[in-house]
Amino acid sequence: MNYSENSINHMAPNQTTVKTNNSMFLYFESCPLPSLALLILVIAYIIVIIVGLFGNLSLIIIIIIKKQRKAKNVTNLLIANLSLSDILMCVMCIPFTVIYTLMDYWIFGDIMCKLTSYAQSVSITVSIFSLVLIAVERYQLIVNPRGWKPNISHAYWGIMIIWLFSLLLSVPFLLSYHLTNEPFLNLSLPHDLYTDQKACMEDWPSKGHQLLFTTSMLMLQYFLPLGFIFVCYVRILICLYRRNGKVERSRESESKRINIVLISIIVTFGACWLPLNIFNAIFDWYHEALMICHHDLVFVVCHLVAMTSTCVNPLFYGFLNKNFQKDLIVLICHCRCFAPQRKYENIAISTMHTDESKGFLKLAPTPAAN
Repeated sequence: MNYSENSINHMAPNQTTVKTNNSMFLYFESCPLPSLALLILVIAYIIVIIVGLFGNLSLIIIIIIKKQRKAKNVTNLLIANLSLSDILMCVMCIPFTVIYTLMDYWIFGDIMCKLTSYAQSVSITVSIFSLVLIAVERYQLIVNPRGWKPNISHAYWGIMIIWLFSLLLSVPFLLSYHLTNEPFLNLSLPHDLYTDQKACMEDWPSKGHQLLFTTSMLMLQYFLPLGFIFVCYVRILICLYRRNGKVERSRESESKRINIVLISIIVTFGACWLPLNIFNAIFDWYHEALMICHHDLVFVVCHLVAMTSTCVNPLFYGFLNKNFQKDLIVLICHCRCFAPQRKYENIAISTMHTDESKGFLKLAPTPAAN
C-alpha cells in the first residue's frame, strides 16, 4: 500500500510537484483550495482524531483493565490490538499529514519524515492482520467447533507476531523517505516563501523498484487479507444458516449479532481504504490520469476517508454494544464524579462539627433545651 500523502504537495498556488524517480519531477497544474473547503477538511480531521483517540482508548481500558474475566476473550484482545494500531495512526500520522498538506513543505525534520510513513504502514498492517486473526478465531469457533480453539495465550502470541511482522515489513519506508529541496529549485515565485524549504518524499533506485514494492504492499496489506477474511465469513454465514434452529435460539442470536458487528467493521474498514488505494495505484501506474486541477483535493478527501477507519472499531464494536455503553458510562462517571465527591467531603468536614474520623461524618448533637 503506497502512502503518497508525502508524495504530492502543491508547491505553488498553481503547481504541484510529484517525484517519480531519482531525477525526474512532474509538475501538475493545481487549483488553490477555497478557504471554506480547507476549514471543513481541518474540522473533519480534528473530529476523526478526537473520536479515534477517545473511542479506541476507552475500548482498550474497558477490555484490558476491566476486572471481569469475561471481557478478556480472544476476540476482545484482538479488538484491543486493533484499537492500539488506530491510536498509533491518530498520533503519528494524521496530524503531520494535515499540517504538511496545509503548509506545502515539511517542517518536522528528517526523522519524523521517515517515521510518519513507517508508522502508518505498521498501523495498517497490524489492523488488517488483527482482522484476519479475528476471522480465524470466529471460523474455528463456529465452523470447526470440535477442532483447535484459540485461547488467551494464543491471542497474545498472535499479537506479538503481528507487530513483529508489521515492523519488519515496513522497514523500506524508513529507508526510502527522505528530505529534499529539489522540488523547490526550479519554481519561479514572486516571493521567497519556499526558500530553504524541503519536502518529505520517496527515493527509489528506479521506477521499477518502486512499482514492485508498492504493488506488493497493496496485495499484502489489502487485497489478500480481505480476500481471506471474505472466504472465512462466507463459510461462517453458510454454517450459521444451515445450523439455524438446531441450537438454542439465545446462543444463535448472540453469535449472529457478534458476527454482524465484526463483518460491519471489516466491510467499513475495506471501504474506507479503497479510495486511497485506487488513487495510489493510479498514481503509480498511470499518473497522467491525475493531471487535473483539483488532484490535491481528490487526494486529501481520499486520505480523510481512509483515516476515518480509525473510528470504525469503537463505533461498531464499542458504541453499538450495550455492555460497552454501560462500562463507558461507569468509566466516565468514575473520572468525572471522583473529584467533585472529594471536594464535597472537604467542604462538609470544614463546615460541620464532626468526630475525628475522616471516613465518617457525624453532626455534633444539638444541646438539649433547658
